[in-house]
Amino acid sequence: MPLKLKDKVAIITGGNSGIGLATAKLFQAEGAKVIITGRRKDAVEAAVKEIGGSCKGIVSDTGNLNDIANLYQQIQQSAMKIDVLFLNAGIAIFGPFDTMDEAAFDAMVNVNFKGLFFNVQKASPLLNEGASIIINSSIADQKGFPNTNIYAATKAAVRSLARTLSTELLERKIRVNSLAPGPIDTPIFDKVGVPADAVPEMKDSFADQNPMKRLGTSEEIAKAALFLASDDSSYITGIDLTVDGGATQL
Repeated sequence: MPLKLKDKVAIITGGNSGIGLATAKLFQAEGAKVIITGRRKDAVEAAVKEIGGSCKGIVSDTGNLNDIANLYQQIQQSAMKIDVLFLNAGIAIFGPFDTMDEAAFDAMVNVNFKGLFFNVQKASPLLNEGASIIINSSIADQKGFPNTNIYAATKAAVRSLARTLSTELLERKIRVNSLAPGPIDTPIFDKVGVPADAVPEMKDSFADQNPMKRLGTSEEIAKAALFLASDDSSYITGIDLTVDGGATQL
């Protein structure tokens, strides 16, 4: 079968672990020239080694506007044009709303929304006609899960952004879609502010509440991202593709 992303240039933010890493592997297997980003040099280098092939890594913090500008300057200097932009980087800090402080608020807004917006803006001149932009949202943009207050609001913001960008970029035949995972078994569970010994119980709780009685995998989200990145979704723009084991529907 022909490769779905043959010779396409794909940028994946937060590509050093979880969903981003799984997607980078799949995109490369489908013929893409993959560039991943991450905040930590050691993690980016380890991911590039794991992905193998022609994958490249650039250290870039999605919450830092200077890093974002430098990222696309490097891509421009390499004379590359972008065919797929998967804005996957994100952070989550969970807790009751009255315990959340300004630092947590700013951190999530800067990475999940502000940084994502400026990634699109800085990437825009480098996007080929017909490119695909994929924004990683969450089913938290549709549900009222307790203790996800700020996080869920940032995901609702980027879901809205996918709609408006779809309209603004239509003339360039650039498609913009968001991808809304349900609970996925990724390293993010270790970074949400929950004590380490409570993480297994949290995972079990999410699995028990899911109609499929399990968490999703990064590889399952990667396959959905491939669909939105490729010509298989050529007549789709502005959607929020939900991949959640039926959690929002059943």
